[in-house]
Amino acid sequence: MSRQMMPKQDPEVRRHNFEEVALGYTPEQALQEASRCLNCKKPLCVKGCPVEVPIPEFIMKIKANDFSGAAAKIKEKNSLPAICGRVCPQETQCESQCILGKKGEPVAIGALERFVADQQALEGLGEIPPVEKLPYKAAVIGSGPAGLTAAADLALQGLDVTVFESLHAPGGVLQYGIPQFRLPKDIVAREVEYIKKLGVKIETSVLVGQTVTIEELFEQGYDVIFIGTGAGLPYFLNIPGENLNGVYSANEFLTRVNLMKAYRFPEYDTPVRIGERVAVVGAGNVAMDAARTSVRLGAKEVYIVYRRSAEEMPARREEIENAEEEGVIFKLLTNPVRIIGNEAGEVVAMECVQMELGEPDASGRRRPVVKPGSEFQFPVDNVIVAIGQGPNPILLKNTGNLALNSRGYIDVDPETLATSIPGVYAGGDIVTGAATVIAAMGAGKKAAKHMVEYCKNKK
Repeated sequence: MSRQMMPKQDPEVRRHNFEEVALGYTPEQALQEASRCLNCKKPLCVKGCPVEVPIPEFIMKIKANDFSGAAAKIKEKNSLPAICGRVCPQETQCESQCILGKKGEPVAIGALERFVADQQALEGLGEIPPVEKLPYKAAVIGSGPAGLTAAADLALQGLDVTVFESLHAPGGVLQYGIPQFRLPKDIVAREVEYIKKLGVKIETSVLVGQTVTIEELFEQGYDVIFIGTGAGLPYFLNIPGENLNGVYSANEFLTRVNLMKAYRFPEYDTPVRIGERVAVVGAGNVAMDAARTSVRLGAKEVYIVYRRSAEEMPARREEIENAEEEGVIFKLLTNPVRIIGNEAGEVVAMECVQMELGEPDASGRRRPVVKPGSEFQFPVDNVIVAIGQGPNPILLKNTGNLALNSRGYIDVDPETLATSIPGVYAGGDIVTGAATVIAAMGAGKKAAKHMVEYCKNKK
């Protein structure tokens, strides 16, 4: 039986709105897709999941028309199923291990996860399992996927948990980074509400390292602390013209649009200036998000400018295809060397050079080298830089004795995720650099386990 394809908005319609592109399975499609699962005795798909969701077991529940039971089975391991079903790269994780994928198409595990989470939401947030309370307090810094997962797991183990979020709304990158058309914010709010029902308290507008320090949290009675602040410091190109009006980091651009709702200006007083021609530098998922957002904000021409070829683009294939369908133009093997402005200090053009691929570099990808005499310019009104992010320095600079690695990220014990400060653990992008939502969740889950052990062994 062929894999069930999830319906999507028509590209010509969706490029003019911020509504969710993927529309989700119907119950009939979910049952058809679930019936493809072989229920393997040794499910390799589970090994491909960073949070070890019992995949065959939840799919068996779907086959039995027990959608609520399927969602409950997922939540034994994953407290954010509606989010994971939408944004996790299942094609390189659980689905890549599916035995059906050896000769055909793997089971659409992500789509089924999304389906049961959404179906359960129609009936409420599900039952909250009984928990034996322990006499320990945990602080979680950051309410992104790592922090929310750690908080949920700690609460389920009986700890008194408080999450501290620097922004005015919880969710971290789920809230400010991923666009509404990929991850609706009411879905994020719904998942956060479930975690709050587990007993987790969330305090927003608290910038740990500035508003309060880690030392002060210990003085306030917290026994253990998890740092999951992500990597929020944008990298730039370091080329002439980056200070011109009309140049954004992808972080600022997406935060203005997603968290501060610039796409609903003037209803929300957060304007974002987008002209007719936008160049997005980079080819990861963040770059695709910025490009597709620019299309929806009214840009007539949106370019992805990337110094390597299509094969090396790090974005999910699904996101690349969606961008192409929506009219994004790919300028590959192209590297910007200068942003050109007018007398008013506004962007008017970008100067680039053509590249060709040489020998592989440390990442295994072929290193791009400049093709001599290939300089050219093309007109643009905006440049959005999406070439990666580093660790935000505020917490790190204001926390003594917190060891960092050579890249400036928090150094942790790889087995326990313990930092150099006793009782402090860390995980997600603040440790690894920018990675996936599910990888951050896996780190939060791993840290929570060892944080509970630390509390129980504490003298």
